[in-house]
Amino acid sequence: MEIEAAIREKVKDVEAVIYDYMPEDVGLQKTVIDAMHYTMQAGGKRIRPLLMQEVYRLLGGSDKVVEPFMAAMEMIHTYSLIHDDLPALDNDDFRRGRKTAHIVYGEAMAILAGDSLLNYAYETAVKAFDMIQASQEKKGIEDLKRELASRKNVEYALQILAAKPGIYGMIGGQTADVELTGTRLTKEQLAYIYENKTGALIEASMMIGAVLAGADNGIIEKIRKTAYNVGMAFQIQDDILDETASFEELGKPIHSDEKNEKVTFVTLYGIKEAEKEVERLSEEAITIIRELKGDSSFLIDIIGYLIHRKN
Repeated sequence: MEIEAAIREKVKDVEAVIYDYMPEDVGLQKTVIDAMHYTMQAGGKRIRPLLMQEVYRLLGGSDKVVEPFMAAMEMIHTYSLIHDDLPALDNDDFRRGRKTAHIVYGEAMAILAGDSLLNYAYETAVKAFDMIQASQEKKGIEDLKRELASRKNVEYALQILAAKPGIYGMIGGQTADVELTGTRLTKEQLAYIYENKTGALIEASMMIGAVLAGADNGIIEKIRKTAYNVGMAFQIQDDILDETASFEELGKPIHSDEKNEKVTFVTLYGIKEAEKEVERLSEEAITIIRELKGDSSFLIDIIGYLIHRKN
């Protein structure tokens, strides 16, 4: 497919940005940095930084201030995967076709690698302030105004980056997922878990792209709604694939939800209803994006491809 080739090329560019911001693996802390690199280089769709970049461009962003946030978001996502795979949580031995960090480096070092990625993400994101200073010459009052506006955008983006992975976002969803495992979830409980455990970082990514591009609050809210739908559809599609795909396709164990006694959209409503819900959510997301000014065709293609993916 043409879209697959285009996304692969985009992902190469995104990964170049991410790897450029990773720390050098030297010093007495080398082992934990090795574990960070091992997991970051395991591949993946890079959907969060990719969506961030495309929203930023769609809404008029054109400089590199988005790049530290792209790298930081993938670091946060990867830390969550390292911890998610640990014996205390999902106890998975494979991720993206490779052995997980705790299998290769041991549980203690995997925990430290996850902690390190989370902390380093914020070290990376704040580098955006230096880029603003370096990229704008102070020639007059208009230049100062632009710099002030850019700094405010970075501050707002940092607020989103700090909040969405936390107790009112990803960690909140993970907490509910752990505590409610083995129980008969309501639709509301399941939606809360999906919105936060999976959707929070997708929302953060797309919102940060809009914020850094200087979008107003109305546009940012439209992007948030789009991202909510994308996150929900992405997770439901993940449920479907856990039931229908092979290990070779997914690069991780299949039927892991059943093994871990987790209730999913598929177990509540069946695969056909899950597929209908994925379609409904994706159509709503695309409708909102089409209302925005600018050429949104590639972003729409990305959303459609990710939501209806086969692995």
